[in-house]
Amino acid sequence: MIKQILNKLPKKSSSKSSQNELGKNDSAFSSVNSGVKSSNSGSSNGTHTPNSKSNQGKKSGQLGSTQLNQAAYEQLPSFRDVPTSEKHNLFIKKLNMCCVVFDFSDPSKSLKEKDVKRQTLLELVDYVTSAPSKFNEGTLQEITKMLSVNLFRSLPPCNHDNKLPDVIDPEDDELSMDPSWPHLQIVYEFLLRFVAAPETDAKLAKRYINHSFVLKLLDLFDSEDQREREYLKTILHRIYGKFMVHRPFIRKAINNVFYRFIHETEKHNGIAELLEILGSIINGFALPLKEEHKNFLMRALIPLHKPKCLSMYHQQLSYCVTQFVEKDFQLADMVIRGLLKYWPVTNSSKEVMYLSELEEILESTQAAEFQKCMVPLFQQIGRCLNSSHFQVAERALFLWNNDHIRNLIIQNRKVILPIIFPALEKNTRGHWNQAVQSLTLNVRKVFSDADQLLLDECLMKYQEDELKEKENHKKRESTWVRLENEAASKGNESEVVSKFASIALTS
Repeated sequence: MIKQILNKLPKKSSSKSSQNELGKNDSAFSSVNSGVKSSNSGSSNGTHTPNSKSNQGKKSGQLGSTQLNQAAYEQLPSFRDVPTSEKHNLFIKKLNMCCVVFDFSDPSKSLKEKDVKRQTLLELVDYVTSAPSKFNEGTLQEITKMLSVNLFRSLPPCNHDNKLPDVIDPEDDELSMDPSWPHLQIVYEFLLRFVAAPETDAKLAKRYINHSFVLKLLDLFDSEDQREREYLKTILHRIYGKFMVHRPFIRKAINNVFYRFIHETEKHNGIAELLEILGSIINGFALPLKEEHKNFLMRALIPLHKPKCLSMYHQQLSYCVTQFVEKDFQLADMVIRGLLKYWPVTNSSKEVMYLSELEEILESTQAAEFQKCMVPLFQQIGRCLNSSHFQVAERALFLWNNDHIRNLIIQNRKVILPIIFPALEKNTRGHWNQAVQSLTLNVRKVFSDADQLLLDECLMKYQEDELKEKENHKKRESTWVRLENEAASKGNESEVVSKFASIALTS
């Protein structure tokens, strides 16, 4: 019995000592992995307040962080300090170590551990930039696990959710900055270099950078932190370029984001960045354009002019639309009619944006397409010329400063001038803004130099229409005076009503 007891004693002591020796290596990572499991079950990723379904989830998340603090979360050896044969294993251990996500809501919490993780992430970025060989399937799995744990999280509610869309200032300094950015930035840099690295085999990596991964990346575009959206924009563009098999899915997923924004929420922080990606994609479309691409133009890009917060992304949207017209001039008529469909009625700032975009489109429009839409187009431009908002009228008159547009107008002056002449004449006679009056006189001179006879005919017709309008106005006034006199002389209300009805029918 005594021998058996003595034989057991050294075994127990040796196991404890071996655990202490490995405390900074394997046992540390086992506790890290247990912390990740508990945090995954109880929180989104620890960066923001978790959306747990029960108190049990919160307790497990707290337990995980407690275990992490008790375990020695210490920095692993540098890649320079280990032999080449051990670098791959060390890379995997560092990836696992970075799967622990810290709470940044309290700046004074876990300062040492946060700094260790930051240094480890920087080492991972350097390693993936100069990886000695292609990443195998097991490595890709560990990489995507680390990325998913750190990046994919529920975003906090937007600060401007309660604001009206047209009141939101895109350069508002109060937009929230993610407190976990010191770590997030390095993780995004790691993902960017990982996607761009020649050691990343697209055929193998597509199993992990898959549709689900892309959809989660797209969800993050709604982040209020512009720094994060800039990284996402670059990364998604690189994924689109490298993983050709995902291209149709990415375009469709972006379409769905636009559809939801247009028809449901009218609230999204990343529309400008998504359009910037699409601008580059559209630029690379082969000719002739596929029907899918034309449908995207009409069903997504044109309706994107409708939301009130157009100013937040109009520059990128205008570039995308213009790219389509430059690639296929036959789309000009369809695009211009689409703009007219959504033309603002009471929003002057949007009208100015529409007119600016219209000029870019007309610059790429050929005569045949211009003739198809010039009647409704210049009916709308005529209304803009008479706008009481001087910037709208001024921007419409600036169209004549463009040589190509001016030539198109002069070639079709017999149709266009009769449409816009009343607006030009009203501006000349009495627009309150002196600059608008001056620009109107310049436009009239353009038509006068091109066809004085046509201008005189339009002036005569306008004067005749004015006389007719004055006669109709006098007739209406005399009718109302007669009705008032009859109503005063005869107190019989029913008789007056019947006479009024008969007069209304005859007139």
